[in-house]
Parts: sequence; structure tokens; C-alpha cells
Amino acid sequence: MNEDLKKKNKRNNIIILTIAVLIIVGVIAGFGIHNHRVATQAAAEKYAKTHFNPNVTIDGVKVGKLTVTKAMAKVNQKAKNQVELKNNELVYSYNTTVQSLDESETKAFFKKQQTKTPSTQTYKFTTSNLATAKKKLTDLSKAEITYKINGKNYQLKAKDLLNNVTYRDNRYQFGDTSKLTTKLNQIDKEVSTLHKSYKFTVPKGNKVKGKTITVKNKTWGWGVYVKKTQRLLLEAFAKGQKNFDGADALYGLGYSTYPHGYGYSNKEIGDTYAVVSLKKQEVWLIKKGKLAVHLRDVVTGTMEGSKGDQTPRGVWYIHYKESPSTLRGTNDDGSSYASPVKYWMPFTLSGCGFHDASWRTDWSKTAYLKGGSHGCVNVKPSEIRSVWNNIKKGEPVIIYE
Repeated sequence: MNEDLKKKNKRNNIIILTIAVLIIVGVIAGFGIHNHRVATQAAAEKYAKTHFNPNVTIDGVKVGKLTVTKAMAKVNQKAKNQVELKNNELVYSYNTTVQSLDESETKAFFKKQQTKTPSTQTYKFTTSNLATAKKKLTDLSKAEITYKINGKNYQLKAKDLLNNVTYRDNRYQFGDTSKLTTKLNQIDKEVSTLHKSYKFTVPKGNKVKGKTITVKNKTWGWGVYVKKTQRLLLEAFAKGQKNFDGADALYGLGYSTYPHGYGYSNKEIGDTYAVVSLKKQEVWLIKKGKLAVHLRDVVTGTMEGSKGDQTPRGVWYIHYKESPSTLRGTNDDGSSYASPVKYWMPFTLSGCGFHDASWRTDWSKTAYLKGGSHGCVNVKPSEIRSVWNNIKKGEPVIIYE
């Protein structure tokens, strides 16, 4: 019996010992697993501090598991870093001269996606320059400007007129503006008054409103200064303006390239002007709608012989006033002349104007047919002062048959 008891106790001791060993092994294993987990956690946390999460893209380029430095390099090498408004669509491409991403922005993206340990969450970032360019070009594609000129309105839509536009360094870069140029040339053709013919009522006798004739603008008038208008319109599109005043970009012809008559009343002649009748050999000066001067005996350019001596018909303007002056030119026989005058008021670039003619003795109504001037309007010395006092630089001069 004692022997059986001993065997039983021995067996129990073995079981207890085995259990104790298993417990010890379990504890040791638990500590090992715990330590492994701690180590793994620490390693993951350390990794997450320096590497992007797996599912991160910047400008469409995958940068998952890369450091800030490597992610920045990859994006700058592979990202489509330029957006262009082309045929009214946004087209992305790679431009070797553009740096998409700098270190500070890369770090900012890293901070936004950073987690304690790596995360499988998806992050999609767009660089600030590309995001700004996309917004600016999207806004531009919807832009529309009302171009106002001489009482007419033209709707100009960026999507119809601008192509190959980019946005970089805080400004638009307009590539193809040919459609805008074509549109402005078309508008100029429609609204310009240069070389245009129209009906106008000229004086007769002592009446300001005598008979209606057809006159044609020569240097008088205005046109659309297309190059300047285009530059200002592009600036207006860039600023998001809704309206543009065409009066800010006009041009003229002759001695002055400024526009003449824009916005004036009375067929854009205004209420102050000079009128010369070639057949009647008369001059009228109208000031503020009233007859100021009426000269019945002037002499204009010679009608017979050289056409270069005829006083040119059309609507011109006074270039300047000079007193005294010396008129120089060439006679029909090739000889030169130099004629001193007290008052000189030219209205053509070829040298025609109003002046006194102290040398003239024939002031008859037919003098101009064979013995007229070289194209100027000769005025009697006794009457020239009235012309000088009632006409100013820039005022229109109407010359008709």
C-alpha cells in the first residue's frame, strides 16, 4: 500500500511539475509574444513617422511607402504638372521646366495623411499650383465680357475666342488668340467711321442747314485699335471683368493718331466745323451750331492740269495752327517755292490747309479753274483773321464739290 501511495505521489508530482513547466513556458511565450508585438508596434510607428501610407497619390503619382524626399523627387519627375485650356477642355501634360512640388508642400501633405501606424486609407492630394491653375482656367472657360462701343454691345466669350491658355506664376499665359483678333477686326469693320460715306447737311447761303449731300471721311473718324483692344481685353478676362468700354482703345489717321468724332452728335461731326464748297468757292465756319463766318470769295486748288493741285474732297481735320509760317513746295514746272504767310492751318498731310495769300490778285469765282492754288484754300488777307479766330486744332473740315 505504501508502495502504491508512493507511486501515486510521484505521478502527481510529475503532473504538477509538468503543469508548472507549461505555465512557465506559457508565461515566457506570452512575454515573448508581447515583446514581439511591442517591437512590431514600435517599428510600425517608427516607419509611419518617415514614410507615406500605402495608398497615397500626389497629382496622380503613387507615393505610398516613400519618404518625403523620394516622394517629392518622384512627383517632380512623373506628375502631369501643367494644365492647359485647349478647345474648351482642361488638358494635363508634363512640363520639364516646371517644378510641381517643393519640400515644404511635400511635408504638409505628409502631415495630413500621417497616422500613428501605417493605414490603408486612400489619400489623394493635388499640389497648390496645379489646383490654382485648374480653378483659374475653369473660371476663364466660363468668362464672358460685354464689349461696348458706340452704342453697340458685343458678347465676347473666352471659350469661343481663346485657346492654349495656361496659368503659371500667378498669371495667365494666352497662347492662341487668333480668334479674338479675327473677331476684333470684324467689329472694327462694322463700327469704324474711317473712309465711310454718309449723308450730311451742309450750309447754304447764310443758313447752317442748307442741302444734304454725301460726304466721305478721310482722316476724320476713328477705328478700333485692335492690338491695344486685344491686350486690354485679355487683361479684363484675367481680372474677371464683365464689361469693357471700347472707347479706351481707338485710333485715328493723319497728323494725329488719336480718334476724331467718337460719340459726337450730328453724324459724329459735332456742332463746330468748317465747310468748303469747291464749285461755289465759299467757306462756312460753324460754331456750336451757329454760323460764325461765311466767306464768299476764296480760291481753292487748280482744277485743270495736275490733279495733285486739286483740293482733296472729303472730311479732314485741322492738324495745328501756326503764325507766321512759310509754305514750301514744288511748282508744276519743277521749281521750288517758299511763300511766307501770316496764318497757316493745315488739314491734310500732303500740305493742304487754310492760309492768307497776299500775292493773289484774282479772287474771282472762276480763278480756281486754271489759276488756283496747289491745293490749299486761299483766303483774302483781310479775312484770314476771322478764320484763325474761329477754328481750332482737331476740328473737322468738310470739303465737297
